Amino acid sequence: MAYDFSKGAPAPQLYPQVFKGYVATVTLYADRAEIKRKLMGKVTGARDSVIPLGDVIKVQSKEPTRLVNGYVQLATEQDRGQLRIATAEAQKAMANNSRTVLFTWNQRETYAAYLAAVTAGVQAQGGNPFG
Repeated sequence: MAYDFSKGAPAPQLYPQVFKGYVATVTLYADRAEIKRKLMGKVTGARDSVIPLGDVIKVQSKEPTRLVNGYVQLATEQDRGQLRIATAEAQKAMANNSRTVLFTWNQRETYAAYLAAVTAGVQAQGGNPFG
């Protein structure tokens, strides 16, 4: 397959793409995201998961800082109630969510790359990543 590398042509998306977060690794395919957690990532209740990008109703994110870890959550219908609540308990629940990947300050470049790739992936599946 030949790609058009002329000015203005979109860059080809090569799948799968792998992003390493804090105690979890995400493999992003054209139609789904697979999140695999290390043992410490499962202690909080979060589990390994496969999220079809077509099921994502919103991509929620918080940029990592030197003091607080950031995250990217692929919110589905199961998370609809949490999308309305913005309290400390909701933030804790978000971190324990199986569809959320945490990123440390040192992983901020990976965070930005994953956020851009998953947002584009959800849009390519016909979804609206901004809710």
